[in-house]
Amino acid sequence: MITGKTALLGIVGHPVEHSLSPAMHNAALTELGLNWAYVPFPVAPEHLKKAVEGFEAIGLRGFNVTIPHKQAILSYLSEISPLAQAVGAVNTVKRTSAGWSGTNTDVEGFIAPLRQQSWLGAVAVILGNGGAARAVVAGCGELGFDEIWVVGRDAGKLSQFAASWSGSKTLPPKTLRTCVWADLKSLLPQASLLVNTTPIGMHPHTDATPLTASELDQTQTALVYDLIYTPRPTQLLHQAQQRGLSIQDGLEMLVQQGAAALTWWTERTAPTATMRQAALRWLDAD
Repeated sequence: MITGKTALLGIVGHPVEHSLSPAMHNAALTELGLNWAYVPFPVAPEHLKKAVEGFEAIGLRGFNVTIPHKQAILSYLSEISPLAQAVGAVNTVKRTSAGWSGTNTDVEGFIAPLRQQSWLGAVAVILGNGGAARAVVAGCGELGFDEIWVVGRDAGKLSQFAASWSGSKTLPPKTLRTCVWADLKSLLPQASLLVNTTPIGMHPHTDATPLTASELDQTQTALVYDLIYTPRPTQLLHQAQQRGLSIQDGLEMLVQQGAAALTWWTERTAPTATMRQAALRWLDAD
């Protein structure tokens, strides 16, 4: 029951109506026995500054940040973690004595399903060079990949992407490389991990896939990881599974980044299993 003593958390985005985060976090907060509540806040880009000021005024404990605010929020923070600085994006904010502190738990969310095996010396191929790709690059660097290839359609944007990591302590020198989409087929046989960070295949365009059948046929030992979790599986993962490849969708990343955020806010170990079950129930009911 929400009372005058209930502490508030939330998520800001535009749109944010279909976010699974409220279901996950409120289930976890109930399990932890905390008088906290997690609320979705639809905030248009032009209103972000006012929203952050309002959060301070009402004593919000913390909030998640989703599209399109992960970069814009940096301007309103007093502290930014080194990891979030390297990624260039914040997805989790906490109120501290110094003001708003921001970090990035997307990286931990991404690598959580990958920790079961060693990736030292392996090759990662990342489809897309947008914001999501930055968290994936940082995660692959932490896991020890020898080569991290980022694939995009615009050579100029790829060059800018690579340059933005210059001097970063997150990646060893010469680990990050780029490839235009036209040259992807020759790169695929080398991939130990193939990650889709693009929105291609997301609901409602469920028949779309970022790779053609012939391109997917070039992959051999790769784990195919699609950050999309609706539908489950995506067309990409369905086709990969038909070819005997291991697959991973984005739901576990969502759950694990949320658990890392909740642990940071509450200083209590997040009940990850409860959050996963809540997310699955939400998806089944949608």
